[in-house]
Amino acid sequence: MSDQSPPPGWTPRDPDTPPDVPQPRTEPPTPHQAQQADQTQQTRQAQQQSPHQGGPGQKARRRRTGWRRILPTWRMVLGGILLIALLIGGALVAGYLLVDIPPANAAATAQSNVYLYSDGSQIARDGEVNRVNVPLSQIPRTVQEAVLAAEDRDFYSERAVDPKAMLRAAWNTATGKGTQSGSTITQQYVKNYYLGQEQTIKRKVKEFFIAIKLGREKSKNYILEGYLNTSYFGRNAYGIQAAAQAYYGKDVGKLTTAEGAYLATLLNSPSAFDVVSHPQSRPRALARWNYVLDGMVKKGWLSPTERATTQFPEPGKVRAAAGLSGQRGYLVEAVKDYIVDNKILDDKTLAEGGYRITTTLDKRRQSALVDAVDGQMVSKLDPAKRKADRLVRAGGVSIDPATGKALAMYGGIDYTKQYVNNATRHDYQVASTFKPFVFAAAAENGSRTQDGRRITPNTIYNGDNKRPVVGGRIRFAPENEGQVSYGNISVNTATDLSVNAVYAQMAVDVGTAKVKKTAIDLGIPENTPNFVPGPAMALGTLQASVLDMTQAYATLADHGRRTPYTFVEKITKGGETIPLPPRTPTQAISREAADTTTSMLVSVVDNGTGTAALAAGHPAAGKTGTGELDRSAWFAAYTPDLVTVISMMGQDPDTGTLESLYGALGEARIGGGGYPARIWAAYTKTALEGTDPVDFDLELQPGAAPPPPPPSPESSPPQETPGEPSPSTPARPTRPSPSNPTGGRNQGGQNNGGQNQGGQDNGGPVNAGQDNGGQDNGGTTQGGDQGGTTQGTQGSAQGSTQGSAQGSAQGSDGGPAEGPRPPSAFLE
Repeated sequence: MSDQSPPPGWTPRDPDTPPDVPQPRTEPPTPHQAQQADQTQQTRQAQQQSPHQGGPGQKARRRRTGWRRILPTWRMVLGGILLIALLIGGALVAGYLLVDIPPANAAATAQSNVYLYSDGSQIARDGEVNRVNVPLSQIPRTVQEAVLAAEDRDFYSERAVDPKAMLRAAWNTATGKGTQSGSTITQQYVKNYYLGQEQTIKRKVKEFFIAIKLGREKSKNYILEGYLNTSYFGRNAYGIQAAAQAYYGKDVGKLTTAEGAYLATLLNSPSAFDVVSHPQSRPRALARWNYVLDGMVKKGWLSPTERATTQFPEPGKVRAAAGLSGQRGYLVEAVKDYIVDNKILDDKTLAEGGYRITTTLDKRRQSALVDAVDGQMVSKLDPAKRKADRLVRAGGVSIDPATGKALAMYGGIDYTKQYVNNATRHDYQVASTFKPFVFAAAAENGSRTQDGRRITPNTIYNGDNKRPVVGGRIRFAPENEGQVSYGNISVNTATDLSVNAVYAQMAVDVGTAKVKKTAIDLGIPENTPNFVPGPAMALGTLQASVLDMTQAYATLADHGRRTPYTFVEKITKGGETIPLPPRTPTQAISREAADTTTSMLVSVVDNGTGTAALAAGHPAAGKTGTGELDRSAWFAAYTPDLVTVISMMGQDPDTGTLESLYGALGEARIGGGGYPARIWAAYTKTALEGTDPVDFDLELQPGAAPPPPPPSPESSPPQETPGEPSPSTPARPTRPSPSNPTGGRNQGGQNNGGQNQGGQDNGGPVNAGQDNGGQDNGGTTQGGDQGGTTQGTQGSAQGSTQGSAQGSAQGSDGGPAEGPRPPSAFLE
């Protein structure tokens, strides 16, 4: 039953009107009015159902749906910004009120650092303060402007802090564009004088507020004067006056514009930009020096004409403290460089002092290395009698391959006399000590020759002198040492005799980019000077340091596993231990590639140019090298548990120019197999004293094992396969004895020639060629790298080919073609 209709004259009650409010009586609605009432009722019901209904006169807001619900409204954003601004403003006010300008810090008078051997005994102590304050009026205006051009060109017009520069520096640092401070000179002065060099947020915050207060209370001239008197310039010099004396031996008032610009350059990196202590950094230092001068021109402080005529002012020699004489200075500087280069501490923080630095250097082995150099080389120098002797320098490094710890270093005759560390400098070619890296790259990449043969120690190459390299973009026809042509020889023999023609071709076969990558993986820094991919790189044209080469050979010694070297065991200050960077070992190349390379380097010591190393009494693998124009001579070698690289170098003590070693120590030439190898043997024998000789545990690549000699009648000497000479199965070296002073082979050479019974006396690569005197009956000896022989024409077809080729070659010293093989000291 339906509801009854309201009686006539009854007006329906508005549901929004309270029941106690009297309802007016009206006449019954017309049909049109009833329709409007229904529409109004529907609208009200819709508004009641909407959760966003506004008040009277407001439009209903649209519901936020989907992803829009997670976005803040504009009111929330505006409120957040205002809140952050209030917090920052409050923090700035609080910081300004709470942070006071402190008294000068204790580091303003630097402490000493103590350097220790691994056993805790002291190497040296450094850090005696060298500072003389001068008023700004005594510092030439151009020197002041040079510093401003280098560090803060808008110093006089800017505020004490520059938030934009700080944010920009933070962004550049975070995005890998280099660590930048973004600090004004005022902030740097606060850091130098009131705080310290530690890189902490707390120190940065204090620096910020102290700089603001100082900028309000002190004049710009006061701040600049303080900055110039507290900054560290290297060479233990604090302040511009001490720096003027340390680098140019004059007072600051006498500095020229060019000298002032160089001292300003040092502020950016005091140790790295010292072109005397670090010759390899000269290009970077010159670029920074030019940047300073160009900045002076841009600011109108230097005329373009004067800028164009300004020449670089060479700083004077380093005057080392007496406490750093002998090897101590070299060791301390090498440890400092390691700490700074690995970002353990920056050089300014380290210069504050107070650090106790325990090194990895072994005191006994350090003494052994110094004694070996003194006994084998220094004691035999006679500059008064031989002018060439005054040119002789030497450097050496010894590393434990399993741990990467540097155990010993020889930097020069005396740090106070020869200030450049010969073990870490980068201005001499490494010569043929680079060749093992070429073969390692071939083994690692499974490389093949131009005609498709896989490269192994037994692969045959043509070793003729000046043979053009095939397959490369650059025309290159390298000379062999002594202009000798070897014909077809194995890679193993080419390594024994350091044949340039073979290795230049091999580098192209492998790919010079791959060779470079392998060398970098082994441990050669990518930014090494003259490290240019090309056929010539196989001859060692790059200028790696002795330390770099020791790292790379340590990777080979540890079966291709590279452990980054270190000089530092522990650093402490005030009971706090400074964290050291991780040195995680990585497999640089496969074990088979590394071990196959080692097997050939064992042959170099047993049969080739490095036989002097046998005097150490331990199985060894190594490679000799002689730089262009004989300016350097190298021997890089290792036992299974000790890697050492020795280099002799020629340098004029007055001008610093690189010189040849011709005539030094009474020798016509200095080669890697001579004095460097003898120093290596003397050191290694003492360093491994009390330990049993250990053979290499090698896993060779397929095809790398030496093939057995072909069968032959007992009455005939073993014959090599015509056209494919290969090394005979190696025997262990004998120990040195009075009757066999070099150790050598028992029978000489690889079979019967050797170093004693036919090697240097009667053998030769071509006494009846390879068949009747080559590697079997002559020991790949006569002719060598210096002289040929004419006896090869008496052999078989192969012997005739090789013998005649070598017989036509004369030694580079003009000696007779038929002379005996020269001593290994004359070979690469």
